[in-house]
Amino acid sequence: MDIKENDTKTKFIKESDDDTEHYVLQKNKKTKLGVGIIIAFLVVLILGVVLSGAFF
Repeated sequence: MDIKENDTKTKFIKESDDDTEHYVLQKNKKTKLGVGIIIAFLVVLILGVVLSGAFF
């Protein structure tokens, strides 16, 4: 993938009507599902650390 000099700015979230490829995330079902799974996993980990600290 060649990066052009005038198109070096990487945006964070891609809208559906944008045509450039320099994005971290896209607004689609896969991205939303992946972010939801990661957030749920982090919540479970934080809850586990807090509860284990409370019992020990």
